[in-house]
Amino acid sequence: MKDLKALKKGQEFLKIALINLALLLVFLELGSLAWYFVKHKQFFYTREKTQDKSALGINLEGVRLNESIVERFHPFFGFIQKPGPDFRPGFKNNNYGFLSPYDYPFKKTKPNQFIIGVFGGSVASNYGIFEVQNKILPQYLKQLPGWKDKEFVILSFATGGYKQPQQLLLLNYFLALGQELDLVVNIDGFNEVALSNLNNKNQVDLAMPSIQHILPLTSLANNSLSTKAMKATIRIQENKARINQGLERLQNCSFAACDALTSVYIQNLVNNYKTDVIKFEKERTKQKKDDSGSVIYINTNKSVLQDSLAFEQMAQNWVKSSIFMQKVLSASNVPYFHVLQPNQYYQTKRVFGEAEKQIAFNKDTPYAKAVQIGYPALFKKFPNLEKNNITLVNAVNVFDKTKEAVYVDSCCHYNQAGEVVFSNYVGRSILESLRKNEARSKKK
Repeated sequence: MKDLKALKKGQEFLKIALINLALLLVFLELGSLAWYFVKHKQFFYTREKTQDKSALGINLEGVRLNESIVERFHPFFGFIQKPGPDFRPGFKNNNYGFLSPYDYPFKKTKPNQFIIGVFGGSVASNYGIFEVQNKILPQYLKQLPGWKDKEFVILSFATGGYKQPQQLLLLNYFLALGQELDLVVNIDGFNEVALSNLNNKNQVDLAMPSIQHILPLTSLANNSLSTKAMKATIRIQENKARINQGLERLQNCSFAACDALTSVYIQNLVNNYKTDVIKFEKERTKQKKDDSGSVIYINTNKSVLQDSLAFEQMAQNWVKSSIFMQKVLSASNVPYFHVLQPNQYYQTKRVFGEAEKQIAFNKDTPYAKAVQIGYPALFKKFPNLEKNNITLVNAVNVFDKTKEAVYVDSCCHYNQAGEVVFSNYVGRSILESLRKNEARSKKK
C-alpha cells in the first residue's frame, strides 16, 4: 500500500511538474512573441525570412564576420578595406575598398544624375550606407526648384579610421581621375581628435594615418605582434566562429523563444568580441623601438607632445584640410558641407538611459579624454571655417531631445534610430543652406 501511495504521489508530482513546465514554455513563447514584435514590428510566425544577417536584430556594428584585419595598404590613401563582397545586400567593398554599389570613378549614365560624395571615417561610411538605402538627403534636395526630377547617386569615399588630411587627399585623387561630384558632405571630428591622440601617445606624427589601422599591417608584415595581441586575436577568431554559427541558427528558428534566447546568446558573444577587440587595439598600438626590419616609413615625433600643443595641431590639421577641400570644390561651383559629428563623450544636455549607458560608455576607452579636450579645440576653429565661406553643420547637440537609445557601441556609432535623427538633421541643414544661397543669388 505504501509503495502504491508513493507511486501515485510520484505520478502526481510528475504530472504537476510537466504541467508547470508546459505553462512555463507557453509563457516563454508568448513573452518571446511580444519581444519579437516590439523589436521587429512584425509577428514572428508570419515574418519575412531573410538571408541578410544584418537584418536579424543583432548589433553587428564593428564585427568583422569574415576576417579580423580587412585593411590593406594603399600607396596614396594609407589603407583601404579589402575589395570584395559585403554582407549588406546591394553593397560591396568596391575596387578602391569603399562600401558602395558602384566601382569608382563612377561615370554618369543619364543627364539628370546628381552625384553626392560622402567623405570621412566610419560614421560617414555608415551615413553613406543609410543614405543609399533610405535616400533621406535626396528627399530634402528634391524640395529645391529644378531638383525634383534629379536622380541622386550617393558615392561613399569614407572608411573606418580615416581622418584629415585623408579626406582632402582622397578628394583630390578622385577629381584627378575625372570623378564628377555635384555636392560633397564631409562628416568628421571624432577621428581627428581621438585617433590623432593615439598617434601622439605613440610618438607618431598627428597627420599620419591612424596607427590603430596602420600598425597591425606593419606588425603582421614584420611578424612583431605581441603575445597578448596574438591571444586576443585567437579569442576574436573563436568568438567570430560562434557568432556565425549562432546567426545561422537564428535564421532557422521555428519558435519565438528560440529566437529570443539565441539573440541574447549571440549578443553576449558580440560583446565579448568587442571587449577583445579593445584589448587587441591596446596591444597592437604598442610600437617596438627597433623598426630596422620595417619596409613602411611612418613619420614619428621625438617625444609625446603636450596636450595643449597636440590638440591645437589636430584642430589646425582639421580646419586647414577642410578649407582646402572647399577651395578645390568651389573652383567648380560644387557645394561643400562640413558636418561635425556628435559623440557621447562630448557632454551636452542629453540624458542617457541606464541601458544605453551600458552600451555607450566604457571607462577604459582611450577616446573619452581626447574628445573632451579635442572638441573644444575644434570649436575654436569655427571662425576660420566661416571666414572661408564653409557651411559647417554642427551636429554635436543633435541627439539632445532624443529619448530612445541612439548609440550602438562605446566608440561613436549610431543605431537605426540615431541614423534617422542624424540624417534628417544633416538633410534639413543642407536644404536650409542651399535655400539661403539661392535667395542671396537672386538679390544680386
